[in-house]
Amino acid sequence: MDSIVLKSYGKINLGLDVVKRRPDGYHEVRMIMQTVGLYDTLTMKKQKKDEITMRCDLSFLPTDQKNLVYQAAALMKEKYGISAGVEINLRKRIPVAAGMAGGSSNCAAAIKGMNQIFDLKLSTEEMCEIGVSLGADVPYCIWGGTALAEGIGEKLTRISPMPDCQILIAKPGISVSTAFVYKNLPLDQLQHHPDIDGMLRNLEEKDLDGICSKLENVLETVTIPRYPIIRQIKEHLLTMGAEGALMSGSGPTVFGIFKEKKTAKKALESLRSIQEVKQAYVVEPVQQ
Repeated sequence: MDSIVLKSYGKINLGLDVVKRRPDGYHEVRMIMQTVGLYDTLTMKKQKKDEITMRCDLSFLPTDQKNLVYQAAALMKEKYGISAGVEINLRKRIPVAAGMAGGSSNCAAAIKGMNQIFDLKLSTEEMCEIGVSLGADVPYCIWGGTALAEGIGEKLTRISPMPDCQILIAKPGISVSTAFVYKNLPLDQLQHHPDIDGMLRNLEEKDLDGICSKLENVLETVTIPRYPIIRQIKEHLLTMGAEGALMSGSGPTVFGIFKEKKTAKKALESLRSIQEVKQAYVVEPVQQ
């Protein structure tokens, strides 16, 4: 295999709890992650020249050692003594810096692509070991589907898949720093934590109403006071018929869960009334 085209899927968090801050500065989390049908496209091709060349259709994204895709390819070339080069082309659809793990997903796709085009025969576990050295969300993005993530996000447990539904994703035209959000999270003052165990039971029972009633993300306690547009989008989606709405990751992307495609499409159209919303899509949950 000399070339490969991979879909690099985004994710949402159905629940995100922060358990504690570790001495090394990382935070321990309990998160329920779900892949959604919004994806970037990564094309990878062997080249004889011993170098990595990368292009991206978004000019503001780096295409050198600052990009996780490039880092993944370079790490695997070094680790497995690959003397050939690779040409990489990335086409983006997942909103950037949006709480949907776009960069981690691209990195995961690059690891899978290198494994395939250079016939490394790595297991999922071996690819995850490479991934976690590049980012806490990368192992989950290698797995995909529905999973419980613990530790710093690298301890994964496969859980019951999300029931059929429609997911409306709305990204306002702001960027939120993940480092800022975690730094300003008042862990010792939190009055409430997401019911992650209850959500796991609802997933097992295919109870969409139960899942939607338990959508919660502790990071909203930081982002919503600073960026009120996040609350505005959530309230708008609920008004338009969403069963539940939540910010994904550290934001600012908001998603709403709908039972009917017709209702979700109507809500999508209505987002035109909110000038701050720059990207919006209706997708479905994906099991990779």
